[in-house]
Amino acid sequence: MTHTVTNWAGNITYAAKELHRPHSLDALRALVADSARVRVLGSGHSFNGIAEPGPGGVLLSLSGLPAEIDVDTTARTVRVGGGVRYAELARVVHAHGLALPNMASLPHISVAGSVATGTHGSGVANGSLAAPVREVELVTADGSTVRIGRADPRFGGAVTSLGALGVVTALTLDLEPSFEVEQHVFTELPSERLEFETVARSAYSVSLFTDWAAPGFRQVWLKRRTDQPPGPLPRATPATEKMHPVPGMPAVHCTEQFGVPGPWHERLPHFRAEFTPSSGAELQSEYLLPRPYATDALRALDAVRAAVAPVLQICEVRTVAADEQWLSPAYGRETVALHFTWTDDTAAVLPVVRRVEAALEGLEARPHWGKVFTVPAEELRERYPRLGEFRELAGALDPAGKFTNAFVRDFVHPIS
Repeated sequence: MTHTVTNWAGNITYAAKELHRPHSLDALRALVADSARVRVLGSGHSFNGIAEPGPGGVLLSLSGLPAEIDVDTTARTVRVGGGVRYAELARVVHAHGLALPNMASLPHISVAGSVATGTHGSGVANGSLAAPVREVELVTADGSTVRIGRADPRFGGAVTSLGALGVVTALTLDLEPSFEVEQHVFTELPSERLEFETVARSAYSVSLFTDWAAPGFRQVWLKRRTDQPPGPLPRATPATEKMHPVPGMPAVHCTEQFGVPGPWHERLPHFRAEFTPSSGAELQSEYLLPRPYATDALRALDAVRAAVAPVLQICEVRTVAADEQWLSPAYGRETVALHFTWTDDTAAVLPVVRRVEAALEGLEARPHWGKVFTVPAEELRERYPRLGEFRELAGALDPAGKFTNAFVRDFVHPIS
């Protein structure tokens, strides 16, 4: 019997021989040891086949495991279970007077799944969500537990690992003292004479939004820490009403605006934890490039906006600091990220995705591992200089390819 489950957006149906939601670590270990093929679903917020185990494989959900969140206030660390989502983690961390340095726009996603795919927030000095990770705990192919920390030479491949090394049962993250953030929203930032670097550095976290229907950006979201001096304001108009990034969507789902100070976890995401921001009626793509190419990339996209705009809900432009995870799209370079929220029409979107990728050709774009993209595997492999080392690590921890699937085998795993 084949079981099926869809992802959050409903554009992918995963097929599996078995679906499991173990309620203890011992049960998880036994299940992994006894299975020939295993993938973990996470929060289901991927838009491609990265979680697909295949009809002969096992699809795991970690949501049944104890939701461990153990804060060490002296060490300023937190150990978090593999099934925990950011909204749950943030509330507990904040209650201890501590903070994560950054969050993604959506707090509903799982911590382990986010760091495994290179997901990020925004800010020229802020790394991806994998940056605070100091140790990863994995259940490997034989059901044993492996801990890999920063001092381990394998660490660079262990966190942003696409689920190819084992089942992540816990992560330990560095924390910092809690801080407050003010969120300011502006409208209509012209692209003419745009100094991208100046705008990107104007706040702790900066997001630029455009529908590509016309030149320029429809909205600018600045998230400023109250304990840091403010940067320059953009050449744009302060919003007079609460905004949603997607025109026409209700802003009630969005975090507080108009410069009202609030805790970091209630301002750094775009969307409030107590609301689901949409029904999943969308597709997403994202491309991460060296930040010096930001202006060239925006100019290239402007040249194809007539093709992009009809199937686009919104495009968000953010920055990410360089990191050292071998498979991170921000590995080794200061990064600009171009995110596309498309309509939910796959047939109409895929040709436009190819147009975007062609427009960005030569700019060293790395697609987000969990989004829609069409870059051929042989091309993408060339964009990751440490891929050979990751393959060696995967081969050592998972010699039979138990945690592979078609997606992983195409891009990163040595098992044929």
